[in-house]
Amino acid sequence: MSIEVETKDCTGLSDAELSELADLAAECSVPHEIGTLTKEAEEWVLVTQVRDAGKLKGFTYSTLERIGGTPCVLIGVAAIKQNAKRDTVLRALMAEELRRAVLAFPDEDVLVATRMLDASPFEAYKALTDIVPRKDHKASGEERAWGRRLAKRFGIVPSRYEDRKFRIKGDGNAALVFDHVSTKPDRVADHAEFFEDVDPDNGDCLIGFGWAMAEDLDKLT
Repeated sequence: MSIEVETKDCTGLSDAELSELADLAAECSVPHEIGTLTKEAEEWVLVTQVRDAGKLKGFTYSTLERIGGTPCVLIGVAAIKQNAKRDTVLRALMAEELRRAVLAFPDEDVLVATRMLDASPFEAYKALTDIVPRKDHKASGEERAWGRRLAKRFGIVPSRYEDRKFRIKGDGNAALVFDHVSTKPDRVADHAEFFEDVDPDNGDCLIGFGWAMAEDLDKLT
């Protein structure tokens, strides 16, 4: 598989690239149209695209920033084409996100967060620690506080966020999530229970986050 990964400023997206993003999204669980993806490009800083033989197979909108002084990788809208090679595309996307994190925040632990429609995107957190939410773990007050901070950063009004469930209650519009469907759902079975009350048709979703530790990030340099 000839994988090509490119990250650039969202402002550099051409009309043709935005059309490609929309074509890919149209084949995924949340078929965002070009208008939504164009608007989201204005909200985020970076776009990472993964191509196989020149054809787009996955993308993320993201930003590297500090929240209350803590370095974070925040992933907004993202989508991966649902084919047999999507695990490879997912690994390529996350390797790029973490590589950029260590360049921006050397020798620091980094929080990685996104919004999810189901448990599949937790596959992207394979290299992370202290993932929240997770099975048999009662979230601490600080972890719930992080959920609220992230919800605010994602533009969610407090009345729509349930901090004990890390759940965003939808407003009837399609959720702006990391759109990935696992080839092996058993890999993320420990997270599936948190989505039992999530209504995709209402635009519900979940905030999930974890930590990329400095010593692990150092190995990427």
